[in-house]
Amino acid sequence: MFEIGRLCVKIAGRDAGKKCLIVEIVDENHVMIDGETRRRKCSVKHLELLDQVVKIKKGASHDEIVKEMEKLGLKGRKTKAKVKTERPKKVRKRKEKVIEEKPKKEVKKKTVKKEEKKSEEKK
Repeated sequence: MFEIGRLCVKIAGRDAGKKCLIVEIVDENHVMIDGETRRRKCSVKHLELLDQVVKIKKGASHDEIVKEMEKLGLKGRKTKAKVKTERPKKVRKRKEKVIEEKPKKEVKKKTVKKEEKKSEEKK
């Protein structure tokens, strides 16, 4: 029933109503599809099988799928790579440092030597 190269119609999701080919069978409930839809893993419950089968290899590339779909009179999804643009570099905000010299506190300590204390006590 589900075989590689089988033409299907997607009946669920945002690709609903679009035709696709089964590229690979992942397990008994999921297959990999490609064609008018995005290439992706899809549940078997979301596909309606058609009677046409195309000869393709397991895991065929997107270009091969598009060529086979054009032979059937269908359009394949065109994929384009995004053009990379340079992102602007972030400029960090610099805080202006306000350098203020703190006045040194004068210490008012009297250091009295032990010897001086003793001499004062004796007097």
